[in-house]
Amino acid sequence: MKKLDKLILRSFIGPFILTFAVVEFILLTQYMLKYLDELVGKDLGAEVFGELLFYFSLNMAPVAMPLAVLLSSLMTFGTLGEHHELTAIKTSGIALPRILRPVFFLVVGLSVGAFFFNNTIVPKANLKAYSLLWDIRQKKPTMNFKEGAFYNGLPGYSIKINKKLADGKSLQDVMIYDHSQGGSNTKVILADSGRMYTKYNDTYLILELFDGNMYVDQGNAGNIRNNNGDQFTRQKFDESKIVLSLASFNLDRTREELFSDNKMMKDISQLTQVTDSLRRYSNKEQKLYAPNVDPFYMYFKADTGQVKNGLRLTGKKVEKKLREPKADVITIAINKARNVKSFTASYLERINTTIRDANNYEIEIWRKYTQSAAILIMFLIGAPLGAIIKKGGLGVPVLISIIFFILMYVMAILGEKWAREGLVSVGAGMWGANLILLPIGLFFLYQARNDSSLLEIDFWRKLMTRLRRNKI
Repeated sequence: MKKLDKLILRSFIGPFILTFAVVEFILLTQYMLKYLDELVGKDLGAEVFGELLFYFSLNMAPVAMPLAVLLSSLMTFGTLGEHHELTAIKTSGIALPRILRPVFFLVVGLSVGAFFFNNTIVPKANLKAYSLLWDIRQKKPTMNFKEGAFYNGLPGYSIKINKKLADGKSLQDVMIYDHSQGGSNTKVILADSGRMYTKYNDTYLILELFDGNMYVDQGNAGNIRNNNGDQFTRQKFDESKIVLSLASFNLDRTREELFSDNKMMKDISQLTQVTDSLRRYSNKEQKLYAPNVDPFYMYFKADTGQVKNGLRLTGKKVEKKLREPKADVITIAINKARNVKSFTASYLERINTTIRDANNYEIEIWRKYTQSAAILIMFLIGAPLGAIIKKGGLGVPVLISIIFFILMYVMAILGEKWAREGLVSVGAGMWGANLILLPIGLFFLYQARNDSSLLEIDFWRKLMTRLRRNKI
């Protein structure tokens, strides 16, 4: 490897690592904000949060890579141009494509590695991330006893604490409705004070109550009355202890196999298998439509004869007889038409749903290719554009990167939507953004190779002057 190649690679690798980390952080933060309400207040711990962030960061890597390559390419070659290093290298007789070659080969390696990463690592990371997210959603929030309000998070109990002392354990004026044995508030406990703490690694909540009364409604237990004829009993206590299980607050892990059917958890071979199966089912259903709808068409011959019960019908009787079969025929025809319409609509919806599902799986197949190819295309845009604008740092490169990334993102979303709805083929819809941006990158490369001043004011001033002269 020549010294020039080492210089160019060192100039690129540093900004690339930095920009990739920044872009990954921004995308990950934006993505996790969608689930913020479901994560807060559940006492998940740093380990669970770290695991979830790690898996989703793997999911975001294929999306962050093209933008990171675009931004780092702009910064690297913009800085080299700004410091006149590109000019010095070109003066020595080295063409721009030769200058770009070491980074180009590195980006090709990144594209190939991103494809295999997207096909092998990302599906497994998605499986673990979304299964963990599902379990977090099912987990109950941590206990939050608010003064003067009933807390119903513990199964079978409704607890109100009028005052909590500063130590977080001591309580005053406690009311507990116990309906763990069924019924509606058949057991009520009132206590003047108490203590609350957990034991055995937070698996049980202990409530120690002092100076209180327990009221039990006996109306649902054989109408047993006390000596005063009342349907409840009252028991005074100086100290009572209630042990409550906190098992419902645990993070129970669901078997990951239950989530493996989702398209995001499959590699290309698995996606291809499902897509082909859905396509075959759709084609089979379309061929079976005619045999399935045929029973709705019933051909019959109305009774228009002029003999009834051995008597010959003539005149008005014949006309009446004809009107009756006609009315019956119209009614039956209307009902049959409605049945055929309803059957056809439901049949068509089922076929369209199958085709849409097949398109979704095929979209995931092409996505693994297009995201990898986008890395190379972003380099073909960023590197020559940086050589043209001759500006490094985080100012102009960031602005240009955002513009091209938004352009690519919008076109990719539109293409994916059209492919899902069947307006265009799935391949055309998924590759559309890359095929549009590729000529732009080649155009910038051509301009940079010829030392074009494409983005300088003088270039456009001279162009406008030339156009005016041609008009004259």
